[in-house]
Amino acid sequence: MVKSEGPAGDATHTTPGGQGDEDLLTLEELTRRTGLSVRTVRFYTSRGLVPPPIRRGRSGYYSAEHVARIELVLELQSHGFTLSAIERYVAGIPDDATPEDIALARTMLAPWQSDLPVEMDRAQLEQKAGRELSDDDVATLQALGVIRIRGSKYLVATNQLAIGVRLIELGFPREVAVAAAAVYQEHGEQMAKELYDVVNDKLAPLYDDAATSEHYREIMERLKPLSVGGLVTAYEAAVARAARLPRRRGD
Repeated sequence: MVKSEGPAGDATHTTPGGQGDEDLLTLEELTRRTGLSVRTVRFYTSRGLVPPPIRRGRSGYYSAEHVARIELVLELQSHGFTLSAIERYVAGIPDDATPEDIALARTMLAPWQSDLPVEMDRAQLEQKAGRELSDDDVATLQALGVIRIRGSKYLVATNQLAIGVRLIELGFPREVAVAAAAVYQEHGEQMAKELYDVVNDKLAPLYDDAATSEHYREIMERLKPLSVGGLVTAYEAAVARAARLPRRRGD
């Protein structure tokens, strides 16, 4: 780690994210941390996937944000996304995003995704949908998770758009989509908390320093897609059981 090299008595310099110089990594430390070569780090930087190093005199250093963005790129590559698709996705992450924000974006990547969200304006969204969309239609697509709104633009899951549009054409009510989204949110947060407790209480204590153990980090990376797959399997089984129940009337 690099220490502040300012004059004696000077306060430690901090990065824009508030990170002190003592937490910065040299290029060699970054490559050991991420498993990348120097050439690959510089290639990612040249393509805008990773910010330039933080300059301290003639030397460059790297922060937790650099590590988080590299890990996101590697995650996207593991899902089979092309370089151009990764560039589009990374370009949508705000410059002031914290390492925690970037880690969340990485966590939200579903193992079965075949495409990344594409940013569109309203006209592009309607062209892709093949029809005009009312504000109510857009709200339904948003509740279904097909689109997310970012300012005046829309982040569109293009591989799901046709499904959402067809549901609208079949008269699928927006209030049902909103209610379903609330269920996903509530139970998703509860499951995430319970899984975190399991990992924190039962798995992490098996490692001397889980926060920095590469072995532990790899286990967590390998576990994530299996956890999501297990959740999907459990959901499908539950839906199948619910479909066999007699329909309630008069509720």
